[in-house]
Amino acid sequence: MAAIAAPAVQGLPPRWRVPLLLLGFLCLVAGVTGGLARVGFGALAVIEPSAGLHGVLMVCGFFGTVISLERAVALERAWGYAAPLACGAGGIALLSGATAPGLWLLAAAAGILVAASLVFVWRHASLEGGALATAAGCWLVGNVLLALGVPPAGILGWWLAFFALTIGAERLELSRYLPRPRSAIWLFAVIALALVAAAMGPLRFTGIALVALAGWLLAYDLAWQTVRGSGLARYIAICLLAGYAWLALGGALFAIDGGYDTAVHAVLVGFVFSMVFGHAPVIVPAVLRRALPYTPWFYAPLALLHVSLALRVAGGLAGEQAIRGAGSIGNALAIALFIAAAAAQALRPPVRRTP
Repeated sequence: MAAIAAPAVQGLPPRWRVPLLLLGFLCLVAGVTGGLARVGFGALAVIEPSAGLHGVLMVCGFFGTVISLERAVALERAWGYAAPLACGAGGIALLSGATAPGLWLLAAAAGILVAASLVFVWRHASLEGGALATAAGCWLVGNVLLALGVPPAGILGWWLAFFALTIGAERLELSRYLPRPRSAIWLFAVIALALVAAAMGPLRFTGIALVALAGWLLAYDLAWQTVRGSGLARYIAICLLAGYAWLALGGALFAIDGGYDTAVHAVLVGFVFSMVFGHAPVIVPAVLRRALPYTPWFYAPLALLHVSLALRVAGGLAGEQAIRGAGSIGNALAIALFIAAAAAQALRPPVRRTP
């Protein structure tokens, strides 16, 4: 299929991408503190309505902004940046009490992301490109239903499909040079279709599809090769493999109805945030044109994330609110620690090598 020629100048200079990212981080702060308020730490909520908006702020305000900003940079079209702008603005509107405009801004952001994803499919038709476009479509369906009044619990399958297909498609693309049977490609396509179909039904169906995707990733991902390396390559691989394990557990919990809150956080914290921690050293330079050098200190927030999530999951399954709350605090601290470590690395002056 004919490719669209990319313009010489990317859509938005890196310095103008920073405010978009800051909107996402504001949603992150409000979403995390709102989540802590929901487990008994109400005094930590920085904005009053954030507790009731926790899921929307995290899925759309933060992750939506980051994912659509990354896609806009790759698209190299100015209009693509309307998606992260609408995400961030939608989150701010929700926090300010403008609920209906905020929700429709989030739906508009998803629509723009769908359009951007279809441009990539037009440029280069591939299974991973189709999966990314399908992921954006799932996010659009979920966000429109949310704006129409369906509660977040009723659209969770669409949001989970959005994350699973986005990450799965990216890993499929990065692992395409590994030797694997042709059946593996067909199996990925079947799992992708199953995720979309499952989103229309009970969450247990989505859980089964998530377990299948975790199995596919654990069987065919490049991480099994790079984990044998060192430095950044090993760090990313460990993030990925740990995330896949949480995806399998979260999917299993959905499949057996083992606890809604526990399953949600196993997937969205254990799987999705592990991907964020792992890919940040690659994504930040691409988006902001600012180096994010690897440091072994990145393992500290990663370890805290997974240990505290294990505590949270154990507390949730056992019905122990105090343990669940302690794990939630640990999750929040891990995210804050990683942001601090990443900012310190990005802002440190480049090392000058002696000739």
